[in-house]
Amino acid sequence: MAVALMIPGLALFYGGMVSSRSVLNMIMMVFGAVAVVGVLWTFFGYSMVFGDSYGGLGLLGNITEYAGLGSFVAGDEAATLPPALVAIFQALFAVITTALIAGAVSDRVKFGPWLLFAGLWGALVYFPVAHWVFAFDAADGSVIGGWIANKLGAVDFAGGTAVHMNAGVAALAVVLVVGKRTGWPKQARPNSLPFVALGAGMLWFGWFGFNGGSALAAGNSASIVILTTFNATCAAILAWLLVERLRNGHATTLGGMSGAIAGLVAITPACGAVSPLGALAVGAIAGAICPLAVSLKYKLGYDDSLDVVGVHLVGGLVGTLLIGLFGVEDAPSGQAGLFYGGGFTLLGKQAVAAAAVLAYSFVVTLLIAFVIQKTIGFRLSAEKEAAGIDIAEHAELAYDLEGKPHAPGTAPTPAGVIASAEKLTAEAVPSTTAS
Repeated sequence: MAVALMIPGLALFYGGMVSSRSVLNMIMMVFGAVAVVGVLWTFFGYSMVFGDSYGGLGLLGNITEYAGLGSFVAGDEAATLPPALVAIFQALFAVITTALIAGAVSDRVKFGPWLLFAGLWGALVYFPVAHWVFAFDAADGSVIGGWIANKLGAVDFAGGTAVHMNAGVAALAVVLVVGKRTGWPKQARPNSLPFVALGAGMLWFGWFGFNGGSALAAGNSASIVILTTFNATCAAILAWLLVERLRNGHATTLGGMSGAIAGLVAITPACGAVSPLGALAVGAIAGAICPLAVSLKYKLGYDDSLDVVGVHLVGGLVGTLLIGLFGVEDAPSGQAGLFYGGGFTLLGKQAVAAAAVLAYSFVVTLLIAFVIQKTIGFRLSAEKEAAGIDIAEHAELAYDLEGKPHAPGTAPTPAGVIASAEKLTAEAVPSTTAS
């Protein structure tokens, strides 16, 4: 289960990019989201995704059909893959998708409300959208799956719509509700670029399982998918670094690692639809567009802390639409795009799928975040944000350089933290706290 390595990979990737006073909270946000959605997946999530669609509409799976997953214990001798294995594989998709959103709201949301948000978002957004995209009709017509996969016939091999665009547009909705960090756009530098590189490498490895495993067999299809995943990532790294070099005069470590993720995101829907050369094109285009998209947050004024919108929303959209151009019939997905004699039909299907997911996810996520903010409060107070979210929410420090003895159960108070908090709070602009 290489996909499971993506959990610590994401925690390190995100954790390295935030300040030294936020790294533990970011790691906890990732693992917390995984835990909450993982529990819901067993109770009813798998059933909502892969159960027989209510009314044959392709909108939502039967929530009670596989509730608790108890029916999988006995196994199914006729199944190509054990149902329990499919369940845990798809569970990892659900938890990783939810955890991706955490990067957009680092430093400024309370941990308890974040866990509540993760559960509600998984149940109300991810599970229905995953049904649309990943649930296929049974060959004998006994089970009806999602409308995007079956009625529309759009191609999304491993989750460009259900995973990346879904998480990316949800991230945009949440940051609009919780507002900007104090002092934004000026922020602390990443606390550990080696952590970022290590996390990116772990994610790249796990992505081979994420994409390759979606072939559901260790054959030629999986092999092609792994090849295209590798190609796109390499091309995206080079393209991102080139854009950086041309714009800023430097090719940075953070840029290279971000390019890798952009390529992985873009090839996720297209990994089973394009040729190896097509994969290079997909990666290069995403690697060039995503850094430009990231810079839009400064022009448009939304504080997407770790560029979830610029990389996952835009990268997922790029990869999803490029299938309509670079798709080849000989690939596992078996549909030709515009450049290979398929006309505009496939491109149109991809655009409809993308628009539907973006609209649904944005609206429902906005409502979830708004309700949480207005009831129990989503945003951390200005005082706690200034003191550092690791201390405020978890009473811990990632790097305690003083090493002083302390009483059990007491929060660390390193020299300068309180004074710094008071200074930053006094300088904070009141409007930076979301109402």
